[in-house]
Amino acid sequence: MASEHSLDISAKIDLQAFKDAIAQAEKEVIGRYDFKGVTYEINYREKEKQLILLASSDNKLDALKDIVVAKLIKRGLSSKALNELKTEDASGGSRKATYKIVDTIDAKEAKKIQAEIKNLKTKASVAIEGEHIRVKSKQIDELQKIIAAIKALEWEAPLVFDNFR
Repeated sequence: MASEHSLDISAKIDLQAFKDAIAQAEKEVIGRYDFKGVTYEINYREKEKQLILLASSDNKLDALKDIVVAKLIKRGLSSKALNELKTEDASGGSRKATYKIVDTIDAKEAKKIQAEIKNLKTKASVAIEGEHIRVKSKQIDELQKIIAAIKALEWEAPLVFDNFR
């Protein structure tokens, strides 16, 4: 039996599940009656980590975002994986929304998570290691308590708890 257990907290997303969610969103929009004859576009830029939605009006743009978010949630991804950068006018009277794909915890938020774990007054040790936070403890129950406490709070990044050993 292991003398020390650990857990990683990160914000990485499953890229294949993300791509599948985008493909499913495109299929749904094609079949929807309210999008018949309407100009729209769902453009995922993997290298820039951006998702660009284009629609003929603000209402259609909101509907398009709702479809994408629903498909993300259905695939087990958080809606927090999309961070809206800007919404602007596009050519032809269309509206364009650009979203950044959040797949890392920024340093400021990582420090807040670390402080929150330390405030729980457990015997667990916490270390920020690059893009993830490593939590170690001799007791699995402490790690489970930490997971529950961190999940209960509101965070900017879509937190993922993995490598639970």
